[in-house]
Amino acid sequence: MSPRSYADEMRAVRGKLANDPHRPQYHFLPPANWMNDPNGLIQWQGQYHLFYQHNPNGPFWGRMHWGHAVSEELVHWTDLPVALAPTPGGPDQDGCFSGCAVDNNGIPTLVYTGVHPQRQCIATSRDDLLTWEKYIGNPVIAAPPEDLDATGFRDPCVWWEGDAWYTLIGSGIQDVGGAALLYKSPDLIHWEYIKPILIRDKNEADPLQTGTMWECPDFFSLGDKHVLVVSAHEGKPLYAVYLVGLYADHRFTPAIVRKLDFGDTHFYAPQTLLDDKGRRIMWGWIREARSDEAQRAAGWSGVMSLPRILSMRPDGLLGIEPAAELAVLRGEHHHLTDVDLTPRSPRILGNVQGDCLEIVTEFQPRRASDTSAAHEFGIKVRCSPDGTEQTRIVYDRLARRLAVDRDRSSLSSDVQRGTQAGTLELPAGESLKLHIFLDRSVVEVYANGRACVTSRVYPSRSDSLGVDLFALGGTIRLKSIDVWQMGSIWSSRS
Repeated sequence: MSPRSYADEMRAVRGKLANDPHRPQYHFLPPANWMNDPNGLIQWQGQYHLFYQHNPNGPFWGRMHWGHAVSEELVHWTDLPVALAPTPGGPDQDGCFSGCAVDNNGIPTLVYTGVHPQRQCIATSRDDLLTWEKYIGNPVIAAPPEDLDATGFRDPCVWWEGDAWYTLIGSGIQDVGGAALLYKSPDLIHWEYIKPILIRDKNEADPLQTGTMWECPDFFSLGDKHVLVVSAHEGKPLYAVYLVGLYADHRFTPAIVRKLDFGDTHFYAPQTLLDDKGRRIMWGWIREARSDEAQRAAGWSGVMSLPRILSMRPDGLLGIEPAAELAVLRGEHHHLTDVDLTPRSPRILGNVQGDCLEIVTEFQPRRASDTSAAHEFGIKVRCSPDGTEQTRIVYDRLARRLAVDRDRSSLSSDVQRGTQAGTLELPAGESLKLHIFLDRSVVEVYANGRACVTSRVYPSRSDSLGVDLFALGGTIRLKSIDVWQMGSIWSSRS
């Protein structure tokens, strides 16, 4: 089947699910069935290629394949045929797990994990990433070093350094903690084990535990620092973590360790690429927050995050912003400035509503000692007219905490609730700037260019579309708010 015919067929499959009230319209997801980790992110001949963990046989985890899509501008995507499928009797017969893509002297190459046991394999393409030939000598790395007592061995991250290829493989040391194992190769086929680039002892006192196994390592330079991103696992997914530090003599020494997203498991297994504009762009898997039965009934599971642009801030933390290209989806616009919000304020936004919105808002700072200032304020989305369903994006000024409160997000008993939150310090004089993307069941919140909260909500009422601002315990000044209706990324292209 030609790529065009395949895209047409997938467009028809997408159409069958398009009216699902929880199915996102401007986040990428497959036409149907299961998706998890982003894989093999690469820009090839000016186009962005997104591969992803995929089960084409149903909306549940299974024998993993690599799904594939391509975009010219990070926004609209075209489905391409499955890139990798398990080979019966091969080293990946039980699944093609996560990995990366590299340009090996003009030959696009996928490096990925076959399982049972976990081992590393490669595949190459001779037709611009449309079809892939697995290396006949797979696996190229058959097992972890015997003396490590590794808790896992998967998800290679490959880069060129000096005169050789290097890869980090996600792992862990039994009874110690997560680890990233470093290998070296002249040709992507013959690999020599070097050493762990980093091990973190889970038994040491640490405010941010990083688990016993590191999944999906991603390692790259940013500014004058290096960044290691891992997904912490402790018998189950925990959260994505980034570490910032110095890399020398094949050892990474981190100075900063932070959660990448306050949504914890709802933003997991992220991967990045460096594009031809010099931007480090990240995508992550946005997990579901509803029962397996609900996912099977829906016919799909898993969403890709919006592309996030990373930078290195002067304070050593990651800067994180949504890609500017997303603005092409903006439609009807509402704008409001200079309003004092109190607990008694009427509906400031009037009839503004929707389930596919982009919202940019700025709240003026107040002194911590100001007793008249609101102690909590923010914005409510997916509100029913009577308020029985609503999701609050809230900043607690006294606790210095940014949160997505889902306690009243749905009347359904089939979904997760609770609050997802993290510390966001606002130095004196700094406004709170929220950049919110609401896409049916997906909520992505960017705050002040350095914090994110990713969440999932599943309102049960068709009229849970309202948007409103709120303040509790006092007054807060709204400097501005802009709300755009957002279009579908599938409406004008395949």
